[in-house]
Order: sequence, then C-alpha cells, then structure tokens
Amino acid sequence: MTRGLLHHVEIWVPDLGRSTESLGWLLETLGYEPFQTWEHGRSWRQNATYIVLEESPALSEHHYDRLRPGLNHLAFHCGSQSECDQLVSESLRHGWALLFPDLHPNAGGPDHYAGFLTDADGFEVELVADDHVPQQFRTPGT
Repeated sequence: MTRGLLHHVEIWVPDLGRSTESLGWLLETLGYEPFQTWEHGRSWRQNATYIVLEESPALSEHHYDRLRPGLNHLAFHCGSQSECDQLVSESLRHGWALLFPDLHPNAGGPDHYAGFLTDADGFEVELVADDHVPQQFRTPGT
C-alpha cells in the first residue's frame, strides 16, 4: 500500500552538476537508483519514492538558505552507528562538510546518533544511525 507514503521530493538547486556530485552521490550510496534525466534535472528512486534535483530556469534566486522558511533538511536512515560513521567520513570527500562538529555525533541530543552535513550550496542532510532511533520511530524490521 502506498497511500500516505512520500511520492517524491523536488529540490531546486543553483548548480545541477555540483548537486549531482554531492547529493546524487549520497543518494546512490544510500541505495537510490538513477531514475530520470532531462536538460535541467535528474532524479533517483528507491521503491515508490524518488528525489529530484532540478536547476530550473524559473529559479528566482541562486542561493539556498536552510535557515529561511521552507525545507531545512532531509534525514536518511543510514544503517548502524559504524555505517553512519563511515558514510559521514566518505561524504566529506564528496563535497559535504560536517555541521556542528563540536557536537558530532550527538548534535541532535544525547540519545540521537547522526551526522549533520551541508553541501557547497548550503543544503543539509542528516544521516541517522538506525541503532539509535527510538523504537516508536523505527520502520518495521529495524
């Protein structure tokens, strides 16, 4: 059943090539597969959900600010604590920078193990270790 599941997220980016190198790489590392390609965009799909990066000609600004109203970040399950550490480390070599380094890996609180990253355009992702997700927020089978 797909009712209520997220269908897709479309993110308008200022530089498609740069975003494909950072966010596209991360999506593929997390198991998303390339889905669609067109002149101004790319998408990646996992199961019934896909994520779109588009450098739309209709952009009103070419600067993303996660602190303004709108989307602040996307958060992804990334496996165990050690898998989270490894992915954060690899991400730093693919255009990502660690946010809140003085609080890492518990920037979300003492019971939350995650890496908070930002890319060259300021887009933020959170990589959450599944073995530190409270039971009520876990997906079935984790």
